Amino acid sequence: MQEIHHLIDGRPVAGASGRTSAVYNPATGQQTGEVPLASADEVDAAVASARAAFEDWGATSIARRTALMFAFRNLVVDNADEIATRLTAEHGKVHSDARGEVARAVENIEFACGLAEHLKGSHNEAASTGVDVYSVRRPLGVVAGITPFNFPAMVPLWMVPNAVVCGNTFVLKPSERDPSAPLFIAELFGEAGFPPGVLNVVHGDKVAVDRLLAHPDVKAAGFVGSTPIARYVYATGTAHGKRVQALGGAKNHMVVLPDADIELAADSAVSAAYGSAGERCMAISVVAAVGDVADPLVEAIKVRMEKLVIGDGTDPASDMGPLITAEHRDRVAGYVGGAADQGATVVVDGRRARFDGGGFFLGVSLLDHVTPAMDAYRDEIFGPVLCVVRCDTYGEAVGLIADNPWGNGAAIFTRDGGAARQFQEDADAGMVGINVPIPVPVGYHSFGGWKDSLFGDTTMYGPEGIRFYTRPKVITSRWPDPATSAVDLGFPTNE
Repeated sequence: MQEIHHLIDGRPVAGASGRTSAVYNPATGQQTGEVPLASADEVDAAVASARAAFEDWGATSIARRTALMFAFRNLVVDNADEIATRLTAEHGKVHSDARGEVARAVENIEFACGLAEHLKGSHNEAASTGVDVYSVRRPLGVVAGITPFNFPAMVPLWMVPNAVVCGNTFVLKPSERDPSAPLFIAELFGEAGFPPGVLNVVHGDKVAVDRLLAHPDVKAAGFVGSTPIARYVYATGTAHGKRVQALGGAKNHMVVLPDADIELAADSAVSAAYGSAGERCMAISVVAAVGDVADPLVEAIKVRMEKLVIGDGTDPASDMGPLITAEHRDRVAGYVGGAADQGATVVVDGRRARFDGGGFFLGVSLLDHVTPAMDAYRDEIFGPVLCVVRCDTYGEAVGLIADNPWGNGAAIFTRDGGAARQFQEDADAGMVGINVPIPVPVGYHSFGGWKDSLFGDTTMYGPEGIRFYTRPKVITSRWPDPATSAVDLGFPTNE
């Protein structure tokens, strides 16, 4: 049984609260570890370490910060397989998905390595006679990150590199369900040469979250998770005077027009809906099939679903692994039965799949003739269930996206350039794909949705991440006329 520890001031620290949470291998259902749940005092110790480290780190040169970030990037790349192995062991995603998660995380580290460019200020000489004005960006101090179970390596690296390279110090509270990968990444951070206290890790539940959000020395907090918790984190953190960026849930739509390439659309729908067992905030949850494309599209998706191999993520033959817990698996399965009761057609019923062993497996499901009134459409299922809503027109499909409370991502599949360009304008979502089902931005853009998918005024990572983790300072300076200067500058005089 693995005993997981906090990481405070560069050292492993055993939990002292007396409260713990079990960590499981979702593919076997067996407990593999125990993670401590921090008390408020333990959170305070991590924040105190970060605050002490900030005194020197905030004044460290750009050259030094950049060099350390490059070293960290290289360590993550060198240890990518180990990180992926830990992800599969505790989250359950197949190894190829886990390696993909690490690759996307590295993009964000590489963006942070460009600090010298990102932190350039601006300068106006002679804004008035003898007056210069220039602006710079300064770090905030201690900042915190509260990250989810579904991407335990990537999401912390949406936050930590930008925050730290800007001169802040960081306290990370990863998900207690799969804590080993983020903890290992934090250990690599120390191995890269970052001073103790620049990155601290405390495991925990609501007690730890509430203390981070209330602590007077924490100046900002980032969060990714469900919309109800995102709303709570945003309200609580801002009530305590902090800046907060809180990313919530999603119900991502993929509009398929009658002229679309059916093979491409079906391949994309299957990979986007069932990859990582649907436990992705950018997963496609709804296919809005327009006109007579519905029947051939549903059939093409069904054929592909029947070929999916569901099994242990360590098996190279597996296309999809288990869900994170037995409770979540049962909740997701309940939506399939509920949709049938409410009038949907269950084309493929994942509840009928049978698996050996005690893992948290569930087969993939496809629901047709879903309507916006059904629970399977209204709720964020966060599992391997794809809903098909049949629409008569493009306008009806776009209206579904506009009427949905979430606005994370939306995609369209079409061969018509005019329709694609119109969709870019019409889609009421923060990230839009054109013949791309999961339009997650590359590391040098920023990630974030609209409506109930984002609380706060900045999106995450990329240029917006730099803005979130710094505050502007504008300096206005006046100097005397050189002719009247007390120092002889060699200017000619009238004498």
